[in-house]
Amino acid sequence: MTASGDTHAGGLRERKKARTRAAIQDHALRLYLEQGYAATTIEQIAEAAEVSQSTFFRYFSTKAETVLYDRLDPVLMDSLLNQPAELSPLAAVRAAIHQVLDQLKPDELELEQTRWRLVAQEPELRSALTDHIAQPTALLTETIAQRVGREPDDIAIVIWAGGLIGAIYAAFFAALQDPDADLIEYIDGAIARLEAGLPL
Repeated sequence: MTASGDTHAGGLRERKKARTRAAIQDHALRLYLEQGYAATTIEQIAEAAEVSQSTFFRYFSTKAETVLYDRLDPVLMDSLLNQPAELSPLAAVRAAIHQVLDQLKPDELELEQTRWRLVAQEPELRSALTDHIAQPTALLTETIAQRVGREPDDIAIVIWAGGLIGAIYAAFFAALQDPDADLIEYIDGAIARLEAGLPL
């Protein structure tokens, strides 16, 4: 097989894996919404997704990961890289968030909101979140470094990414205290305050 054929096959395999992972997560979130996180078993998730438990564990090592895994992260990073060059890094992040979330269908947005609420409500998930934050932070660090033409280990890049992630998570938890809050508005507002130099 030619190199281009190998690349194409690899791309198809990756897309199939992504679809399987997304399907398992969708079924898990729907079950959590219907019967609660604690009451839902991995066996039930696998059955709903029509996969074996061994297949489940190939994609998620724990039940908590079905909630903590954010499939939108790579999509957001792609959008961030493709924002107009004249936008500042923070303005590009805001634009990317709106671009990606505005394209979600109502049922997709509902599942995302379910995922966010579960993270805030379930003690197991809140405890696991601290370790999980390292993954999106590293992804953001690499992406913004690529966008501005600097190295990911540049201390200014590292601090910038950490500050942004911190602001987003602070907005996330603040929004979840208000049942009428628009989470996207909270996050957008947090980034706007960073742009303005965090005025008090």
